[in-house]
Amino acid sequence: MNYRHAFHAGNHADVLKHMVLVNLLEALNRKDSPYFVLDTHAGRGHYLLASPEARKTSEAEHGVFKLFGQPQLHPSIEAYLRAVQAHNPVGALVAYPGSPLLVAQHLREGDRLAACELQPEEAQALRELFHRDARVAVHARDGYGAIKALLPPRIGQVKYGRGLVLIDPPYEAQDAEYPQIVAAVREGLTRWPGASFAVWYPIKQRRTLQPFLRKAAALPARSVWLAELQVRADDSPLRLAGSGMLMINAPWQFEQAIAPALPQLQQVLGETGATTRLEWLRQPD
Repeated sequence: MNYRHAFHAGNHADVLKHMVLVNLLEALNRKDSPYFVLDTHAGRGHYLLASPEARKTSEAEHGVFKLFGQPQLHPSIEAYLRAVQAHNPVGALVAYPGSPLLVAQHLREGDRLAACELQPEEAQALRELFHRDARVAVHARDGYGAIKALLPPRIGQVKYGRGLVLIDPPYEAQDAEYPQIVAAVREGLTRWPGASFAVWYPIKQRRTLQPFLRKAAALPARSVWLAELQVRADDSPLRLAGSGMLMINAPWQFEQAIAPALPQLQQVLGETGATTRLEWLRQPD
């Protein structure tokens, strides 16, 4: 079993990633035309916060739990918290929804999700989660390969001109993952230029990310920007200091929904040395 998501469900990285994702989905829903979402590394989609894996690290206690009950949070954070609460009993937080479940929560009748998961046990759990949802297709396959196989998306007579590709790999190979991501996004942009791409990445020592970000800035995209949340100083190659979301061809003015939420996340979740940033790598013409 791949426990990466289970160990870290609801931590500070999930907060940033899923806040951005929920607000992306809400932006997509503001237009009537249907959209398609490809989740390349979907996991099992649902995690019990009292499971042995989650309790071993207790990362949610320093992440999503700290946000619940906070007064006057930014609307983008509130939207994320409502999406999490929707999968829990009223007034309680016992489970954490992964990205495919958050996507499915927002899909309308004509929208579609393809969720890819390579680990057999995780993929089976994902199939069981969505076995009654015709809008969701689960693929037990490599997510990078799915970009070639499934894009541009066409289901029946419907061609999807817009949508989202979410890339959230386990980074087990660390630096070796970044060339795969850049190549996959380049391929995706060629096949489906009308889509947005959202790439989650870990921050341990930020300076090591510079080659990746330089190559991302050179992608054939209309716009590229990043949003980062560091909850502690990035002074260790081993400990996760924070994470970022690389946004490629994001919806128009979407950064305005994210930028003012970052200082609040820093204030609530941060330790000594916490920082945030939103930076354009390529501004739209």
